[in-house]
Amino acid sequence: MDTMTVDLGPMPTDRRMRTVDERAVRAPWSRVHALASDVERWPALLPHYRFVRFRSRDHAKGGVVEMSAYRPFGILNWPTWWLSEMVVTENTVRFRHIGGITTGMDVEWTFDPRSDAATFVRIVHVWNGPPVPVIGPMAAYGVIGPVFVHGIASRTLAGLARVAERTHGE
Repeated sequence: MDTMTVDLGPMPTDRRMRTVDERAVRAPWSRVHALASDVERWPALLPHYRFVRFRSRDHAKGGVVEMSAYRPFGILNWPTWWLSEMVVTENTVRFRHIGGITTGMDVEWTFDPRSDAATFVRIVHVWNGPPVPVIGPMAAYGVIGPVFVHGIASRTLAGLARVAERTHGE
């Protein structure tokens, strides 16, 4: 089902929790952006992803996407789930979580070409936490952001970087 393209606007600057994952990827911008925006392929490329499926699509590779990943803790794989609006532009991949414990979280992937064969990628997550007085912000700062969000985002970025670098030049 096609829908109109969602406009998520600029990243909010007034959120209490902010996590940043970033790295240089030895692959051209076009390759890295293509991998990051092709979220349906992530489970085939990234072992910590359980599934990714679009509930609706727009005409610009975005839409409403349901995602689930594991957050490993030693031998235990903690399942996570969220639903997001997704917008793909030439320079970014943006998400706004609209379902799951992280409802209201905004996410932005940015891609900065450093040369013909290198790209600096940054993933920023911002959020005010779950809507539970006192406990919500503490959960966001102390557990959800640093343990779950960073734990999954850092694995996602590292995994996509490996794929981009391995397939660069093929």
